[in-house]
Amino acid sequence: MSIDPTSPEANSTPEQIPDVIVNNDRPHIPELRIPEARDGFFGYTEEKSLQQLEERYLLHRRGSDAPSDKTAGLLSGLKLTTIPPPGPSTVTPRSPTDAHSDTDDDENSPNRTHPEPHKPESILSSEFSTLLQSFQRCLDLRDKYMLKSRQRLGDDPRHYDGHFHQINDEHAGVAGIRPDSDLSGFLKKNQDDQVPNNTTENQENGGVQDEGPSPPFNPWKIYPEPPPPHWHWTDKEKVVSSSNRHPSPGQAADEFNFEECEIPGGHEWSFKIDDTGVYQVYDDTHPGEGETKKPAFDIPGIREYFVDLDYVLAVIADGPTKSFAFRRLKYLASKFTMYSLLNEFQELTDMKSVPHRDFYNVRKVDTHVHHSSSMNQKHLLRFIKSKMKRSPNDVVIFRDGAYLTLEQVFQSLKLTAYELSIDTLDMHAHSDSFHRFDKFNLKYNPIGESRLREIFLKTDNYIRGRYLAELTREVMIDLEQSKYQNCEWRLSIYGRSIDEWDKLAKWIVRNKLYSHNVRWLIQIPRLYEVYKANGSVKTFEDIVINVFQPLFEVTKDPRSHPELHVFLQRVVGFDTVDDESKVERRIHKKFPYPRLWDTNLSPPYSYWVYYMFANIASLNNWRRLRGFNTFVFRPHCGEAGDTDHLTSAFLTSHSISHGILLRKVPALQYLFYLKQIGIAMSPLSNNALFLTYERNPLPDFFKTGLNVSLSTDDPLQFHFTKEPLLEEYSVAAHIYKLPQSSLAELARNSVIQSGFEMEVKRHWLGHEWYLPGAAGNDINKTNVPDIRLAFRHQTLLEELNLVRSGEMPQINSVSAEVTSEQQRAGKSPRNSLDAGAARAMAQAQYSR
Repeated sequence: MSIDPTSPEANSTPEQIPDVIVNNDRPHIPELRIPEARDGFFGYTEEKSLQQLEERYLLHRRGSDAPSDKTAGLLSGLKLTTIPPPGPSTVTPRSPTDAHSDTDDDENSPNRTHPEPHKPESILSSEFSTLLQSFQRCLDLRDKYMLKSRQRLGDDPRHYDGHFHQINDEHAGVAGIRPDSDLSGFLKKNQDDQVPNNTTENQENGGVQDEGPSPPFNPWKIYPEPPPPHWHWTDKEKVVSSSNRHPSPGQAADEFNFEECEIPGGHEWSFKIDDTGVYQVYDDTHPGEGETKKPAFDIPGIREYFVDLDYVLAVIADGPTKSFAFRRLKYLASKFTMYSLLNEFQELTDMKSVPHRDFYNVRKVDTHVHHSSSMNQKHLLRFIKSKMKRSPNDVVIFRDGAYLTLEQVFQSLKLTAYELSIDTLDMHAHSDSFHRFDKFNLKYNPIGESRLREIFLKTDNYIRGRYLAELTREVMIDLEQSKYQNCEWRLSIYGRSIDEWDKLAKWIVRNKLYSHNVRWLIQIPRLYEVYKANGSVKTFEDIVINVFQPLFEVTKDPRSHPELHVFLQRVVGFDTVDDESKVERRIHKKFPYPRLWDTNLSPPYSYWVYYMFANIASLNNWRRLRGFNTFVFRPHCGEAGDTDHLTSAFLTSHSISHGILLRKVPALQYLFYLKQIGIAMSPLSNNALFLTYERNPLPDFFKTGLNVSLSTDDPLQFHFTKEPLLEEYSVAAHIYKLPQSSLAELARNSVIQSGFEMEVKRHWLGHEWYLPGAAGNDINKTNVPDIRLAFRHQTLLEELNLVRSGEMPQINSVSAEVTSEQQRAGKSPRNSLDAGAARAMAQAQYSR
C-alpha cells in the first residue's frame, strides 16, 4: 500500500503510522495498529505541585538575576505580549539597550553585562511557540474532518431558506460564522466553487436573492409548515395531534398527509462498502473505468484517523501543554467573574428594557433526551392505568406460545390498576444507581418487568407500537401547549437487522408523529457483544451494513423506501450510546477491519466513532449533492471512560452530550473552547449516575466560555414535574446561583446546538443569529444582553489570536451610546464592543 507524500502519514514518524501485517490465516489482509491511550488528566496533586514550584521560585530567586515587574520572571513565558509568532525563527535576540532598560536602577552600570538573565526567557518563548503551533494543528485537524463530513453551517440544504447565502469554507463554522471571520468578506464570491443543484425535481430558481451569489439549493420547504409567528392553542377538549390545531375547511394547512409528500426519482450513481468497512459512492456516468474507478468523495481513512487521533492525544498529554491550558482556563473563568461584577447591573437594565421577553418565553431546546423516557413517571402511570381500565381486552403480546390481553398480563403480575403507584413502577434512578449503569438500564422496565417495557415503550412489538405512539402524541401536546419548549428525541436503531429503518419510519408516518416542537436523532447502541452472543450478527461489518445500507439505498432512489425518505427530513443527526465506563480490553495489538472483527468482545469507543463518522461523511456528501438534508454526529461522550473518547469526538463530532470528564483534561477542554464545540450537559442525570451535583463542572465550563447547554437526558428516571426542562433550569439556577442573563444564554446555546431548520432559528433567535458576538444577537428574541455576547466574542478572539500568532489582538473597547433611534428600535447599550457597527456591516451584506 503506497502512501501519498502529501498525506499526514508521510509526515509522521514511523511509530505513529500503523503497520500493515499479513495474517497467517488470511493472507494479505491489511490490519491496523491502534495507538496506546495517552493520559491527559490534570489531577489535584499535579496542580498543587505546579503552584508550589512557582511560589518557591519567586521566594528564592536572587535579586540580581530577578527581572523587574515589567517582565515578571518565570511567568513571563505565559504573558501574551512576550510570545513571538510562530515561524522559522521564533527567538529574537535582545539588544544590550533592551537588557539595560529592563534592569533595576542600582544595577545600571556601563561595565555590567546583561545577557545571562534573559537566556531562559528566550528558551521559554521558543518552547511556547512550539506549544501554540501544536494547538493550532489540532484545530486545523478538526476543521479538516468537519469539512469532509459536511457538518458545518451552509453544508446542509436545510440552511438555505431563501435568505441565507453560500459562504466561503474559511468562514464556515460548525455552529455559525467563525468568530475570527471578517464580516465584510465572508460571502462566497466565486460562483465556480458553488455545488451544483443536482436535484432533478427542483430546478426552479425561486426565492434566490438578486444581490450576491445565488445559493446552491432552492429554499428548503418544511412540511408540515411551521406555525405562524403568533398562534394560540385552540383545542382544549380532547387529545389530538398538532395537525388539528388550526382547523379549516377541508384539510388543515399544517396537517401531515403522506400522499402530499414529494418522492424524488433515482440517481445514476452507485455505492458499495469497501474492504475497510466504509460505504463509498461512485460516479457511474463515466463508463470504461471498470473496477479501477475511485470513490466520488474523499473520506478520511481509518489509518489517517488514528494517526491524527494519536497526535491530538500526544498534545493533550504533554506536561507544558497541560500547564499552559490550565492557566488559560483559570484566566478565562476569572475574567468572566470580573466581567460579571462590573456589568451585572448594566445587563439587568438591558433585559428590563426589552418588552414581553423573559426566561419563560425564550426558546429552549432539550438537545439530549431519549424518546422512550421522555415522559415523567406520573404521566406514564396515568397512561397505564387508563389502558387497564378502558382497553383491558387488547391483545398486546405473544409470550410462551400464547396471545395475552392486557388484563391477562397484569393478572400474571398479580396487580390491579388501583394498586399501581409511582413506587410500584420503580423507574426513578435513586442512590442505588450511582456508578451502577447496569441497574440504571433495568429502570426502563416498569415494575421490573421487561414485558411491560415491550408493550408500552417499544415501537416494534405485537401492537406495532400503538401504545407508545399514543403516549408520544400526549407528550407532544404538552410541548406545544408550552410553546417555548422544544426537544430532539433519540430513537434507537440497533443494527441487528436490515429492516429496522423501514419499521421505524412506517411507525412515524402511520401514527403521524409530527410536531413543530420536535425533531429526531438516531442513536446506535454499542451492543455488538450482545448481538454476537445471541447470533444476530457474525462480524462488526454486519452492524455497519444494517445501519447504513438502507440510508444509501434511500439516497440513491427514495422510491425504494418512501416512508424512510419522508421521515429522514425530520432527522437531524446520529448518536452512539452505551456505558462508557466499561473497560475496553486490548485483545488486538493491531485491530482488524470490520469484516474480520468476529471476536465476542465489542470494539473500543474510538473504533465505533470512526465507522459512524466515515459512513455519515460519505452519506452526507451524496445527500448534499442530491439536495437532501444532511446529518450531524452528536455522540454521548465524556460521561465516563478514557481520555480518547473525548479526543475522538473532538475530531469527528458536531457536538457531544455530557462531557463532564473534560474537567480532568485541561488541554482538551481548551481545544473545545477554542472551537466552541457544543456540550449538552445533564447535571441531574450525572448526579444520579456518575458525579454529584455540587461537583458538576457545568458552572466552571460556563464561566470559561464553553458552548454549554442544559438538557434532561431521561425525564422518566430523573425528573418529577410535567416540564422537565424547566426543572433542569430551575435546579441549576438555585444551586449554581445563575442570574437571568445566564439562563437566557444557556437557552440560546441550546437552540444554536440544535438541528432545527434555518427558517425556525431565524424566528427564535434573530435574522442573523449565525453571526459571531453581538452582531448575531437580537435581545428582543433571546433576552441575552448584547454586552454579554460582545464580551464572549472579544475574549474568544483574544485566545484564537494567541494560539495563531502568539499576540494579543488590539480590540478597541467602545462605549456605544444609545441614540433615540436605537431606543425606539429597542436596542440596548453596549460597553464592550461596537456591536451596532458589526450588525450594520452584516446587514449591509445581507440586505433584505
